[in-house]
Amino acid sequence: SIFYMDKICVGPEAKDAIDIESPVADNLGRIAKRLDRKMDELTVVVLDRPRHAGLLADIRAAGARVKLITDGDVAAGIQAALPGTGVDVLMGIGGSPEGVLTAAAIRCVGGAIQCKPWPRDDAERKQAIDAGIDVDHVYPTEELVAGEDVFFAATGASAGELLKGVRYFGGGAETQSLVMRSRSGTVRMIDAHHALDKLEAFSPVY
Repeated sequence: SIFYMDKICVGPEAKDAIDIESPVADNLGRIAKRLDRKMDELTVVVLDRPRHAGLLADIRAAGARVKLITDGDVAAGIQAALPGTGVDVLMGIGGSPEGVLTAAAIRCVGGAIQCKPWPRDDAERKQAIDAGIDVDHVYPTEELVAGEDVFFAATGASAGELLKGVRYFGGGAETQSLVMRSRSGTVRMIDAHHALDKLEAFSPVY
């Protein structure tokens, strides 16, 4: 199977404006129009990888702002789909499993993600084709995650821009989780307090 996919991800207002096979500038122009923004007010989040040199040049040439991240394109994709995060679009190549996780979250908030297989070399391309994978196929949100009642849940382990990490204190810990459901469109941020001595009494793993 192919480990990487090219991705583009946006929120509900721009969900019908994206086409992963279109030039970067065309996508950004349509997204900016849907969001009623000037191009220089649009922020695109991209994984900081050498493979994105051309993508970054295209984004900057179009006039949009770039936010580079070292890892965590699931969180970045969710940020692109949620309002008020300062991120409008996710673009670039990342892991295929992460694409599916992002799609589950996108199903809950009503945005859109498109993914296209990205073989790393000719050998991986041939292996995928031999396995019956169409490497030119574009996977939309609903194909990545089907069903009409999708749930997504994530808890922060280390601190990030989307979720706080686990915080320990005497006798306990605090966590922050994001929980979403597609049927209701509900997005919940849950701050939880865990009494470790009580958890340890009935579970060796907590």
